[in-house]
Amino acid sequence: MFNTTLLDKFQKLETPFYYYDLALLERTLSAIKKEADTHHYHVHYALKANANKEILKLVKAYGLGADCVSGNEVKRAVECGFESSNIVFAGVGKSDAEINYALEKEIFSFNVESLQELDVINELAGKLNKKASIMLRINPNVDAYTHKYITTGLEENKFGINPYEFETVIEKMKSLSNLKLIGLHFHIGSQITDLKPFKNLCVRVTEINQWFLNKGFDFEHINVGGGLGVNYKEPDTEAIVDFTSYFKVFKDFFHLKPGQKLHFELGRAVTAQCGSLVSRVLYIKNGINTNFAILDAGMTELIRPALYQAYHKIENISKLNIAAATKYDVVGPICESSDCFGKAVDLPETQRGDLIAIRTTGAYGEVMASRYNLRDQVKVVYSDTV
Repeated sequence: MFNTTLLDKFQKLETPFYYYDLALLERTLSAIKKEADTHHYHVHYALKANANKEILKLVKAYGLGADCVSGNEVKRAVECGFESSNIVFAGVGKSDAEINYALEKEIFSFNVESLQELDVINELAGKLNKKASIMLRINPNVDAYTHKYITTGLEENKFGINPYEFETVIEKMKSLSNLKLIGLHFHIGSQITDLKPFKNLCVRVTEINQWFLNKGFDFEHINVGGGLGVNYKEPDTEAIVDFTSYFKVFKDFFHLKPGQKLHFELGRAVTAQCGSLVSRVLYIKNGINTNFAILDAGMTELIRPALYQAYHKIENISKLNIAAATKYDVVGPICESSDCFGKAVDLPETQRGDLIAIRTTGAYGEVMASRYNLRDQVKVVYSDTV
């Protein structure tokens, strides 16, 4: 991704900043569009991964819809040109104000996550003289085999309606005249790199879909969420995820009923590899047991390593063609011991002023940045303007 020409341009810029390779993003979106269209699948982009406006404009240009988990994400999607008929709104804690805004915009669907939420949306829709289209977010009790903080499809997780509540939902829907039940929604977790959990999801979705069909509910829409992971270890080797194999799993293991449409909510797999956090070395602190490379970026700019103990490839791009010679703990300036991007990272001998790139940060990077320690808002640089 990086070369001497780009490095020369970076040297003139104030760090830290997020760098987005928009050409790579376009190639990724093209691959998604091609494979999804082959199967007539509908893809909604998960704004929680990256809500940068320039990113969203490209996503919209390739025909993807918007998957939102807050009222402000719905507003951002509308601002960036997504049609209301292509916006879905999930989340276990939708406020009345958020629901009212989405009702006024007449979005495609609310993904409803609890029995009480059915009552609330019905009441608010009635006050606005609206009929809200909803999908039931189902907790399928399928293990994603990923980090416990990003697993969402098990019974102990807070997300979704459980199978033992299905009969209650059916009975309740008889009296909720301001709701239109159009489908089922599922999402089992994030950063899933083994396709087996998706196969297991297909089996479970087929069972649940058939259960509702037996009860007289012939749904037009099935939404299987997202969760497809990316290669954090070797971002250049696998810059674009194997979307062919991913969509083929659903083609092979989940058979839509006649007239049903299948929806996906991809986030990380769309944007992760196009982004890098570029930082400058402030200090080198050599010790007896540990050498530290202290950067001007910290957990305020990229919280994933501190929050999830997540791995990101770290490169000294000031020394692109020099072999690694020293191990460093690569850390930030924040007054927290958890402010560490990587321990014992193999790098060329690193000096004050060197530029460091933390790779695969186009998802859950900029969007999770904070102002803790009264830090400046992180800057953004795009490949077509640098």
